[in-house]
Amino acid sequence: MKLIADLHVHSLFSRATSKQMDLEHLASYGKLKGLNLIGTGDFTFPSWFKNLKKKLTPLDDSGLYQFKDMNFMLTVEVSTVYEQEGKIRKVHHLILCPSFDVAEQINENLKKFGRLDVDGRPVFNGLTSPHLVEVLKEISDEIEIIPAHAWTPWYGVFGSKSGFDSLEECYQDQTKHIYALETGLSSDPKMNWRLSALDKITLISNSDAHSPWPWRLGREANVFDLKELSYKEIIKVIRRKDRKSLLFTIEVDPRYGKYHWTGHRNCKISLSPKQAIKLNDICPVCHKKLTIGVEERVERLADRPEDFIPKDVIPFKTLLPLYEIISFVTGTNQLYVKKIIDEQNKLIKKFGNELNVLLNARREELIKVTSEKIADAIIKVREGRVKYIPGYDGVYGKVVFDEEEFKKIKQKINIPIQKSLSDFNGPVV
Repeated sequence: MKLIADLHVHSLFSRATSKQMDLEHLASYGKLKGLNLIGTGDFTFPSWFKNLKKKLTPLDDSGLYQFKDMNFMLTVEVSTVYEQEGKIRKVHHLILCPSFDVAEQINENLKKFGRLDVDGRPVFNGLTSPHLVEVLKEISDEIEIIPAHAWTPWYGVFGSKSGFDSLEECYQDQTKHIYALETGLSSDPKMNWRLSALDKITLISNSDAHSPWPWRLGREANVFDLKELSYKEIIKVIRRKDRKSLLFTIEVDPRYGKYHWTGHRNCKISLSPKQAIKLNDICPVCHKKLTIGVEERVERLADRPEDFIPKDVIPFKTLLPLYEIISFVTGTNQLYVKKIIDEQNKLIKKFGNELNVLLNARREELIKVTSEKIADAIIKVREGRVKYIPGYDGVYGKVVFDEEEFKKIKQKINIPIQKSLSDFNGPVV
């Protein structure tokens, strides 16, 4: 069975999330996106947990649940904050759970370390990463713990602000229970392949969505081909790094992420790793420490060159949300613009869902529904033939479809033209 899964989202009970992050909107917009499995997020929050128990229907004995023909998995992201080796560590962990019974046990145990009713993503001060894993594994070995958005400066296991230089340094004797990590928007599998220490780790991708709109939900996802639709089967595939069953991940170009390059948002300074290292990561404008980006962090920890491809890697495809492609092409760089939403929905209606438009729709079919300019842009993104101005210090990157425009921008801000990512396409869904 083909399954496109986004396992990391939040509910309306998490900070800075849309009030429409409920099951109804997740299910309806998930279908528009092309997803057929979504993480519930936030099951530790009492009100959300009660709502999930009321509305979700068990999918046989699979360990998964359904609501309005959408499949759901019980998930939550938690934050551990503690001191180690004289440094405050802040690490986010994605937790996958096989049942409401196990989730209730998780909640009972975790409330000993902090309040669960303050935020959908609870914060546990003083609870270390290895202790978290130990507590969860004592409840059930079927619980999966995955470092969330592993490279982001704040709260990533490898983040420059409070992270570690290796999984072992973070999880210590509990590293044996860590089988996967989440790449996050500012890194992709190719960047992670540069660390030989991650060769046995399964790289997964999720949206970390805070709103249900198709340009957020499912912007990163995992494409499975499963023998059976069940929690145990998904976990088995992840733990075994099964290339036959985890076909590929869907990524946004990491340069589009908000923390790809090193920089200072307030000073409008954006630097490549080489430029930042030359400046000793000190801002040339305000002379304070720069926010070290993901690419520089990878560069510092990598033991392989940029184009290294290990054996038996799981492929990935690089896409952009359809709304954002249309927005950039038409020069309407705003959210919730009706004419952009109408154009997006017209394509979705014709091809069934957004991911089918982005992955499979042929140009000759696209131009029957939309303009040649938009059709060509969709194909260019699919084939990796677009340029990006890298994001930095909380600022999203910018996609540029026109080569001449990119050259003008390059001359203006003096950044090097980067090569397009190699195409690591897997089977078409």
